[in-house]
Amino acid sequence: MQADFNRPVLAIDTSTSYLSLALRSGGQTHVFHEPVGTGQSGLILPQIGALFAGAGITAADLGGIVYAQGPGAFTGLRIGTGVAQGLAAPFATPLIGVPCLDAVAYQRPDRPCVLAATDARMGEVFYAWFDTAGHRRLSGYQVGKAAEITAPQGSVCSDGIGNAFALADKPPFDGEADMPTAAGYLDLAATGRYPATDAAQAELLYVRNKIALTAKEQAERKGGV
Repeated sequence: MQADFNRPVLAIDTSTSYLSLALRSGGQTHVFHEPVGTGQSGLILPQIGALFAGAGITAADLGGIVYAQGPGAFTGLRIGTGVAQGLAAPFATPLIGVPCLDAVAYQRPDRPCVLAATDARMGEVFYAWFDTAGHRRLSGYQVGKAAEITAPQGSVCSDGIGNAFALADKPPFDGEADMPTAAGYLDLAATGRYPATDAAQAELLYVRNKIALTAKEQAERKGGV
């Protein structure tokens, strides 16, 4: 299965507190990218409808749908993927999942070693190392304490990107807190490096089994017993 990038393609990123959508149609890219907090579920379909109306298309016209695959906000990822599947299934539209850390890293193209790191909450960050010049990942997708991140063995790396660099406990490398919009996911999907699937086979990328602190752990974080 392959997406058809000669037709309109929609991208959905709900991996953070932003609702980020991008529709590429007729040689133009229309973007909605706003901080909505927990309002993603109520806004995503109306905003997609507005993008479709602005471009004069419907879901039936899409040649593919790109979605943020994770890691990221657990509930947000499920909202985005569920909407992507719902739009795709009636028309057998191909879906392309793009890992979130890839989209973060490729904001810094043509670099031999880039750390992509994003806020994972609970005092941790999601991270991975990339060679964006050679289009390869230098490590696994991981989650852990920012202070414990080390560069890949044998690599000299000091370039970082992602909202983890805005945290008080940020990674011990130089970096910028920039995050991609859904248009960045579209660009990566168009390279053909990420496989397309049907709606039933769409998957999320999880690197953490635990999504919340227990009451005891929260108390300990606040200096309790």
